[in-house]
Amino acid sequence: MPDNRKITYFLSHPIQYFSPLLRALAKVTDLEVYYFSDASIKGRKDAGFGEAITWDTPLLDGYASFFIPNFGRRGNPDNHFWDVFNPGLVEVIRKRKRSVVIVNGWTYSSTLLAIFSSRLLGRKVWLRAENPMNQELRKSPRVLFLKRLFLKHILFRHFIDKCLYIGTESEKFFRYYGVTEDRLIYTPYAVDNAFFSAAWQEWKDRTGELKQKLGLPQNKKIILFVGKYTPKKRPLDLLRAFRQLQPSDHILLMVGEGELRPDMEKFAGMEGLNEKVVFTGFVNQSQISLYYSVADVFVMCSGMGETWGLSVNEAMNFAKPVIVSDTCGCSADLVRHGGNGFIFEEGNIGQLAAYLQQTLADGSFTENAGRESGEIIKEFSIQTIVQNVSQAI
Repeated sequence: MPDNRKITYFLSHPIQYFSPLLRALAKVTDLEVYYFSDASIKGRKDAGFGEAITWDTPLLDGYASFFIPNFGRRGNPDNHFWDVFNPGLVEVIRKRKRSVVIVNGWTYSSTLLAIFSSRLLGRKVWLRAENPMNQELRKSPRVLFLKRLFLKHILFRHFIDKCLYIGTESEKFFRYYGVTEDRLIYTPYAVDNAFFSAAWQEWKDRTGELKQKLGLPQNKKIILFVGKYTPKKRPLDLLRAFRQLQPSDHILLMVGEGELRPDMEKFAGMEGLNEKVVFTGFVNQSQISLYYSVADVFVMCSGMGETWGLSVNEAMNFAKPVIVSDTCGCSADLVRHGGNGFIFEEGNIGQLAAYLQQTLADGSFTENAGRESGEIIKEFSIQTIVQNVSQAI
């Protein structure tokens, strides 16, 4: 294989969303992936879910992967600078004269070490980041000044050759910090569409059977939330909106786990919603398709820190209408307001409730919106990422 198709990819830890992309990249490039931590393989406690998580889908199959010894202070990467520290990566870069080094973001000490070392050793450095511009502009003038100083005038200008953006807000972010068009590569945030769409084909005509299997009522419309019960995800917003719905022929299915569960259960109890809200606990990848299949509408109400929201991608593969907050990084790309769903103002409970009511009250809109979701999500694929990276390299 030609030398100019060799990639060294540094990542914090194996992630279920990334593994299908890495397998696809490995088919068309000479790819080696180096991880800073093995926490997700060892089943260590996940800070968001609040319990030990071991994914039941293969995270390391189909591509060459390695773990670099970690001298970080924490067992699990959680977006703190010293969560991981892997000085051994310098030797990896020195010995492997590969044409491109790819890193994700600049949060961890090891990521910056990989960037600076790669540049000093004469490697090309590509950076993929999720940061949406709409959230960036909500930061203080002082923070923005310091970030412009570091990102625009130092990191992006002198150390990064190409920036891989994931969507509209991500592209705006890079341009805001001085990255020109010739240095941008479109790598849309994507899930394994083939996997999820195949699951939908298997289950779409058997939703009654699935509801029985999951212990859900047959004659109720289902509003679905999938994610961690954490402040960033704002799950209580959905509970408050659900309380306002009329008539009461709906079930709220909260798939996930996390620190806010006691508050959510307390709210449901005080509002008399215990018979209408289902808290599933953590659901692993092999079973998550069952819950998407039975839903009538999917909701993501996240706030600051939700740089994209890949659960929206997943739901759209099941031809579901989606209602997404305007803060979520994906809202500008995946949601056509009034078409395949709605975008609501983060924290606006009344607006969220109104859009839920509108979506569920009109069966033809629900069906048409779901069909449109299924068409839109085809454009946000792993194949597009692989094609664009392959061409650029």
